[in-house]
Amino acid sequence: PEPAGMERSRSLGPALPPYEPLSEGLDMEGLPRSTVVSVEPSPPPPPPPRDHLAWSLCTTLYANICCLGFMALVFSVKSRDRKVLGDYSGALSYGSTAKYLNITALLLNIFLIIILVALIASSAISIVNLFNQEQERHPFLNPT
Repeated sequence: PEPAGMERSRSLGPALPPYEPLSEGLDMEGLPRSTVVSVEPSPPPPPPPRDHLAWSLCTTLYANICCLGFMALVFSVKSRDRKVLGDYSGALSYGSTAKYLNITALLLNIFLIIILVALIASSAISIVNLFNQEQERHPFLNPT
């Protein structure tokens, strides 16, 4: 019959190998007591994502066409909140949305300004032409 300890080791799994004795002439004091761990410097953390808050604020105040500036401001604030909480992927998503809303509002405002300048210029030209035609029809109204 096997000893009781061997039966228990078989029931718990494979038997563990016995400890090996120290070599002749060595004791515990002869073995090194320290362990050297080399630590490599970690790469610097990526910069936090931009929230475009200042740009969104300017778009809201000066170029709020179709409320795009206000929406950009809302997404910028959400991006800043996510950045403070440490959720960089959420902050990047909200910041990207704010950026595209700002770009869209800027392009629409430039387009509307160009149309407005063209309308003012064409109406000014039409008024001058109309005034010249009236001067040709009624020559006695010419200034002396």
